[in-house]
Amino acid sequence: MSIAHEETILIVDFGSQVTQLIARRVREAGVYSEIAPFNNAEEAFARMKPKGIILSGGPASVTEDGSPRIPQAFLDADIPVLGICYGQQVMTTQLGGQVEGGESGEFGRAFIEISESCVLFDGLWKVGEKHQVWMSHGDKVTEFAPGFRIVATTEGAPFAIIVDDEKRFYGMQFHPEVVHTPDGGRLIANFVRHVCGCAGDWTMAEFKEAKIKEIREQVGDGKVICGLSGGVDSAVAAVLIHEAIGEQLTCVFVDHGLMRMGEADQVVSLFKGHYNIPLVHLDVETLFLNGLKGEADPEKKRKFIGKTFIDVFEIEAKKVGGADFLAQGTLYPDVIESVSFTGGPSVTIKSHHNVGGLPERMNMQLVEPLRELFKDEVRELGRELGLPEIFVGRHPFPGPGLAIRIPGEVTKERCDILRKADAIYLEEIRNAGLYDAIWQAFAVLLPVKTVGVMGDQRTYDNVCGLRAVTSTDGMTADVYPFDASFLTRVSTRIVNEVKGINRVVYDYTSKPPGTIEWE
Repeated sequence: MSIAHEETILIVDFGSQVTQLIARRVREAGVYSEIAPFNNAEEAFARMKPKGIILSGGPASVTEDGSPRIPQAFLDADIPVLGICYGQQVMTTQLGGQVEGGESGEFGRAFIEISESCVLFDGLWKVGEKHQVWMSHGDKVTEFAPGFRIVATTEGAPFAIIVDDEKRFYGMQFHPEVVHTPDGGRLIANFVRHVCGCAGDWTMAEFKEAKIKEIREQVGDGKVICGLSGGVDSAVAAVLIHEAIGEQLTCVFVDHGLMRMGEADQVVSLFKGHYNIPLVHLDVETLFLNGLKGEADPEKKRKFIGKTFIDVFEIEAKKVGGADFLAQGTLYPDVIESVSFTGGPSVTIKSHHNVGGLPERMNMQLVEPLRELFKDEVRELGRELGLPEIFVGRHPFPGPGLAIRIPGEVTKERCDILRKADAIYLEEIRNAGLYDAIWQAFAVLLPVKTVGVMGDQRTYDNVCGLRAVTSTDGMTADVYPFDASFLTRVSTRIVNEVKGINRVVYDYTSKPPGTIEWE
């Protein structure tokens, strides 16, 4: 990445599943950061000339032959270094200390006791206090390197925090980057601000400028085709890329008939009217609905929609003269469980449907300018780009759209019924001033019919389920606790105004054990 700020922190990735959270905490402290895998970090170091280095955790053991090491130049550079978990252990090993494989590790919540003062604790922790931290390690330091002192301990980690004041080297056995270490963000902020001397004045505006420069370098004079879904991620990616390369970008809005009410019109008016971005609006509702006819299996629905989406794209790319690049609004949560963020040695947890690139036959490279960001950061970038709040603040919407909110067969009639119910639900949420307090809210049309009575008539119609959750990253979610009067009001409106629904239920299941979406 091209750097737009002279004060940067290099994060060396040893394969931790939460390395990206370190970058997030550094950015929250107003300092720019980049992640580089340990085996490619020297190039990033030379280019960035960082004010400090943070070494991530990782799944390896320093006691094993061939385990990752810190480039020696980093330890000789006379700049501050903070080692976290494996980072502490590898730094200790290379500087002359001892690390041993533990018969039993330390995992989960622990309480750290502060034994000596340290610049990392400025305005935060005092000698004699105990504070919660989060541990996740098997090996442990048993002898610190020459020049270090112990400033904090836990029952399972007598070297929980070690410091070499002269060299400005710091090692933590716990993970300050995760939310389970409540003061962790402030510890990292103290490192980058007080130890490294960074001013903390980096902004999303600078990230925008850096990304624009990077996109220009990657694309050159090539053509880019970008898929719009109606969601915030693709909208922000498209506007950012357009700022970088102008009319070299063509946006394709695949209108598959599975969008929310009025969404297609909003997308077209924003991009064609407001931004004047070349936009191809493809009305392929019939193609998608015909392909979904008779299909009730959720995985088969997803796969059909994903494949057909790519097929439509491929055809459109040829029409615009053969695009060289395909832009996607991929975010970090899309890849965090699939691959190491930058190609480091992390253990794969599971594959993800958004990660894996393109069919080889398409012969296009990916442009993914949001790949380093979380959802809240994307929204901040969207505001920086001037996107209207209706796009920036929009709840997440799945790629397969309404198809996975209609368990069972998907038809146009059922889509239309669900669109109306969903619109009423979201309207009432907005009217109550609750939209921004909720991570995601939506209606589901169930494959269930029940008996009802309307006037003097017996009805036998569909059941509508309502879902609303709070979350920070979508990985876990709690049910939003609507009061009964709100749910009663929504239920009454849906039954009265939506032909085909005569009963409404509310989903009280958290994630886990449930998922946010129904399919």
